[in-house]
Amino acid sequence: MEIKYSIAKHLGVISEGDKGWKKELNLVSWNDGEPKYDVRDWNESHERMGKGTTFTVSELENLKALLNKLDI
Repeated sequence: MEIKYSIAKHLGVISEGDKGWKKELNLVSWNDGEPKYDVRDWNESHERMGKGTTFTVSELENLKALLNKLDI
């Protein structure tokens, strides 16, 4: 089964690897579903991707609260 995806909105680059792949935060629709916040590595053309994690708005709000508590 082929996975369908569409980047609804590019939100930013978190880091870039030695081979040009970028860890990005995007809003991505997977298999025609509602777009979710997504963190993963992408090649320059966004045709290939690495493993990543998706978040609903509620999950991202919880993550943001946890990150705000970190002493960094």
